[in-house]
Amino acid sequence: MERVSEKVWADGKFIDFGDANIHILSHVVHYGSSVFEGIRCYLQEDGSSAIFRLKEHTQRLLDSAKIYRMNGRFSREQLMDAMIETVRANKFKACYIRPLIFRSTGGLGVNPLPCKVETWVIVWQWGAYLGKEALEVGVDVQVSSWARMAPNTMPSMAKAACNYMNAQLTKMEALSNGFSEGIALDVDGLVSEGSGENIFVIRDGVIYTPPMSASILGGITRSSVITLAQEEGIPIREERIPREMLYIADEIFLTGTAAEVTPVKSVDKVSVGTGKRGPITQKIQKRYLDVATGKAEDRHGWRTQVY
Repeated sequence: MERVSEKVWADGKFIDFGDANIHILSHVVHYGSSVFEGIRCYLQEDGSSAIFRLKEHTQRLLDSAKIYRMNGRFSREQLMDAMIETVRANKFKACYIRPLIFRSTGGLGVNPLPCKVETWVIVWQWGAYLGKEALEVGVDVQVSSWARMAPNTMPSMAKAACNYMNAQLTKMEALSNGFSEGIALDVDGLVSEGSGENIFVIRDGVIYTPPMSASILGGITRSSVITLAQEEGIPIREERIPREMLYIADEIFLTGTAAEVTPVKSVDKVSVGTGKRGPITQKIQKRYLDVATGKAEDRHGWRTQVY
């Protein structure tokens, strides 16, 4: 984290970063009752700033809150405005945006309904999530011994803080074994996703990615990549993926707001393709970053201007 907010948007007003505290008896501290988003604001080619897919991220935040019955008092448009104003208040040209809806005080039982629902927005400067060289060189990953949550246990469609306890186990195991990231399998032993990224596997010129039913979070970057691949005329299929396909893939890449489009160079110490970023990954990565940073036409209205 290079530089954090000086101002934080807290339930409709700005407060100083040093005052952005919650009570120890807040429900979220004891039971993980929060939902959140990760959104990037990019410095544009012309020197301006724009937030990438703000509307879609904000809608997913509200969808997550609805799943967990966190009925906040702010509309999608109000939350979008709050994020734009928080970037401006901190005078960032490029940053990571973290809107957070959580349950604070009101009760210490498991029942969350008596607790107040609060909405905050924090921003900070953040570089390449998996390292400076990862976007070009790629990362080494392992298949995790930790599986993703089974259907009808925890809702994987919600970007909820509690889900990331599972992700933390995947991430810590990978790091302790000398890998950059872990890939979790679903309850059926098929490929699901990384600790904070969706996964795409390329074989014989076709891109494959697990479907929503594979206990994945429906990534905004994932949907962007699917659209861009279709525009490039690259066949792309949402299908269940067996673990062994990771070892014989021509290319693999991970996607996420933080990770952007990151190539995978090996899985379980088995080289992926030539062991470096492949041509399809490079094409998708370039298209994605060009659209996000204003180097390419915004055909879908994905950029929201800040300055």
